Amino acid sequence: MKSSTKWYTVPYYLWIVLFVIAPVALVVYYSFFDIKGTFTFENYQKFFTPVYLKMTLSSFWYAFLITFFSLIIAYPTAYLLTKTKHKQLWLLLIILPSWINLLLKAYAFLGIFGTHGAANQMLNFLGIGEQQILFTDFSFLFVSVYIFIPFMILPIFNALEKMNPSLVDASQDLGASSWTTFKKIVFPLTLNGVKSGCQAVFIPALSLFMITRLIAGNRVITLGTAIEQHFLITQDWGMGSTIAVFLIISMIIIMVLTGNRKRGI
Repeated sequence: MKSSTKWYTVPYYLWIVLFVIAPVALVVYYSFFDIKGTFTFENYQKFFTPVYLKMTLSSFWYAFLITFFSLIIAYPTAYLLTKTKHKQLWLLLIILPSWINLLLKAYAFLGIFGTHGAANQMLNFLGIGEQQILFTDFSFLFVSVYIFIPFMILPIFNALEKMNPSLVDASQDLGASSWTTFKKIVFPLTLNGVKSGCQAVFIPALSLFMITRLIAGNRVITLGTAIEQHFLITQDWGMGSTIAVFLIISMIIIMVLTGNRKRGI
């Protein structure tokens, strides 16, 4: 019985080796070669220069802002969803846009935020006049939050659904205010959902490149943008791989720090 069970795990381990370990190993391998194919550690030395360090700080800053605004919007939304009558239907409608291709959504916002788009038409109607909305920090953050917010809502919604409502009732019966109940009962019990949502948003937000190019017009330069440029434009695969290595390390550290730790009894 045990031997047959082990055979069932073979496809799983094969998948991990071929599509997780092997690609990461190739990225690490290429990071030790320069544009001429010569083995070198120069790529790692170059990464710690002011240009790439500034780019790294910029990536983390924008990823933090995207995660922060997503959380601020997603938590009350998820809470209201748990109180609605057809919550599963509303949740489906929120998740539905995530099924649409990312490139299509980016081009849709190009039209909405364009000079003659719906956003500027609304501003003209309000008497404010046309504004430069595209290729700004605002447009980049707005579109990024719109794209990632379903991934923040879902884990928080699931955490709220699993919470025992009798604990909230008991807190209110004991005279606690709504804010105290939220701070002492609701939020601590849904913290794992918040952590999962932050992981699902912050980690991919670190490596954005398509939105930075289309919506921000390369005004926002992130590590993902640098990787794309090194692989597709400069053809410096070694430097692109080096940036990718540091990005992978950063993601692993974030997952460890925000992971759910089980405490022993």
